Amino acid sequence: MGLTASVLAIDAGNSKTDVAVVAADGEVLGTARGGGFRPPAVGVETAVDALAETVERACAAAGVASVAHVSACLANADLPVEEEQLAAALHARAWGTTVEVRNDTFAILRAGVAEPRGVAVVCGAGINCVGMRPDGRTARFPALGRISGDWGGGWGLAEEALWWAARAEDGRGGPTALARTLPAHFGLASMYALIEALHLGHIAHARRHELTPVLFTTAEEGDPVARAVVDRLAEEVVTMATVALRRLDLLEEETPVVLGGSILAARHPQLDDAVRDLLASKAPKAVPQVVTARPVLGAALLGLDHENAPRETQTRVRAYYEGPQRG
Repeated sequence: MGLTASVLAIDAGNSKTDVAVVAADGEVLGTARGGGFRPPAVGVETAVDALAETVERACAAAGVASVAHVSACLANADLPVEEEQLAAALHARAWGTTVEVRNDTFAILRAGVAEPRGVAVVCGAGINCVGMRPDGRTARFPALGRISGDWGGGWGLAEEALWWAARAEDGRGGPTALARTLPAHFGLASMYALIEALHLGHIAHARRHELTPVLFTTAEEGDPVARAVVDRLAEEVVTMATVALRRLDLLEEETPVVLGGSILAARHPQLDDAVRDLLASKAPKAVPQVVTARPVLGAALLGLDHENAPRETQTRVRAYYEGPQRG
């Protein structure tokens, strides 16, 4: 294990971690997958210890001892100060000569564009948006939930659906089929029963995210309240993208707007159409596209950008993740 590779690419999300070791010519030498990366829950050192196990397996598979550069795109690196703290923790592990830590949304953006230029909106459990230009300028949001002005994401949509359904059943709000479809998902007959089950812990808190697909199904069946919630999400997605484009002076240039995360990648027809229609109105030069490649590809490409790798090198990495073998 005396070889030195070019890039150690890390994409660490809340639920899983992907690591790849990439040679200077773009060959993917080794990969590994591990569990989620959650410093707020377990502390930075414990989270990095778990990350180290996955990194060590990838390096062993690649037959290398170290790399020139570590490109880490990490969940929960929401603020620059958090990126600096995590970069210091990774640098202390001596995996590479240089280390760069970014929020994991940057990995999704870079995976979806041919060069480090564009905007990405990611809607999964939460919602976030970032943008970048080749000159190093970036646009980003804290993405910390309601305290930072966010609305949307799977958890937010589930809570919104519950709110409308509860008020429909008790008379504070207008009628909506959500009052029937949400409790029915858990085999319950009423919103009261669902509220009670959630409050008393008979249904685990973590299962609330299961209600987001129910919201979309109810919207597809024509329920006006559910459809209004989906339309509001489309407005949030486009608002974030438009603001990021404006910050980077890209509104007047043809620019990719990458859409990622489980909700946007699901291509719900109403949401998909609404996002594209609103973008056409508010940012006519934007070119929306859904990315489904593994975000670790983006982390690898960001690392190769740092190393000033030629285009053919980046093409080779992309072919590995987008081709039939799909790392």
